Amino acid sequence: MRKWFLAAAAAAVLAVPAVANAAPIVIKFSHVVAEHTPKGQAALKFKEAAERLLPGKVKIEVYPNSQLYGDAKEMEALALGDVQFIATSLSKFGKYTHKTEVFDLPFLFKDMDAVDRFEQSKVGQSILHSMEKRNYLGLAYWHNGLAQMSANKPLLMPADAKGLKFRIQQSDIIAASYETIGANVQKLAFSEVYQALQVGTVNAQENTWSNIYSKKFYEVQKHFTESNDRVIDYMVLVNAKWWNGLPADIRDGLTKALAEATETNNKIAAKLNDEAKKKIQSSGVTTIHQLTPEQHAAWVKAMHPVWTKFRDKIGGDIVDAAVAANGPKTN
Repeated sequence: MRKWFLAAAAAAVLAVPAVANAAPIVIKFSHVVAEHTPKGQAALKFKEAAERLLPGKVKIEVYPNSQLYGDAKEMEALALGDVQFIATSLSKFGKYTHKTEVFDLPFLFKDMDAVDRFEQSKVGQSILHSMEKRNYLGLAYWHNGLAQMSANKPLLMPADAKGLKFRIQQSDIIAASYETIGANVQKLAFSEVYQALQVGTVNAQENTWSNIYSKKFYEVQKHFTESNDRVIDYMVLVNAKWWNGLPADIRDGLTKALAEATETNNKIAAKLNDEAKKKIQSSGVTTIHQLTPEQHAAWVKAMHPVWTKFRDKIGGDIVDAAVAANGPKTN
């Protein structure tokens, strides 16, 4: 009787259908640039790494080129849970925190090494958490590069910008920078810039070489100035409640995947910008101008009042930490 009971019990267990594996967590990563830009390549690396580290547990869907949301809607979409990851320009956060506005100060960083030193510093890392009370959590910085100015005339001295219609990002500091030298500004989404330049809604802009090349801005601008006037980096951002509510193993795997993606992004950012600049130069349809030391100093002097205007708003300690990242001054 006992043998029969055990056999029947075993048969019953075998007859119970196996519990299906849980469906993978779908994570949508939205961004506004082309796939062959640093951010585009990093987003694809994040997908590859996350699905490799968390097989069957996550599915990463990457949407480049504003396919889902443009500049103006990304933050709202993240808040609503319509997307889970975005990598947004640091200039977009002024309405949520003034701390990120340090990155918009003109001629603040001497090169990308200084930018990296600041972003990895204690102060720089604290900025990633500056919007957490608003339910936005920064996980990493991704390099894009330094901004270059363009117009349909040479921009060699600040006076050359007077009266031009500059397309800028959503930043009061960038607006003040160009208004200080007599330019008019218009805040436009990145996806709208090419057409705006083409039809004359705006006739000047600033961006990194890789963005300028990928969006073909050089086709509708006759002159570029290698000004390196502002850093245009990104913050990888998630909804804080969503992130903190993930299972620990998923969060750990995504963190490791993001570290791989960040390394990929930062390694190729300089390379892609250099390649893009050479391609623009060899296109023959535009001219790239180099500033002399005297011209560069004139731009710095003309825009420096913006530092004073916004220093207290950003936080003097943050501005000082960013300046210190440039290293000791040399005569």
